[in-house]
Amino acid sequence: MPVEAPEIIEVDTTRVACDGTGGALGHPRVYLEMGDENFVECPYCDRRFVLKPGAHAH
Repeated sequence: MPVEAPEIIEVDTTRVACDGTGGALGHPRVYLEMGDENFVECPYCDRRFVLKPGAHAH
């Protein structure tokens, strides 16, 4: 059974929030910081937030 790749979301800032966007079926809202990387992954739903090309780290 193939495993779906995690969703990739391009963002303009290095700090993001994720709640799974499933309403009551989502997960607790977590705030994630990219640090020295240009991406961060949600520990609950594995979404990957990637800094858009040309965006500056804040």
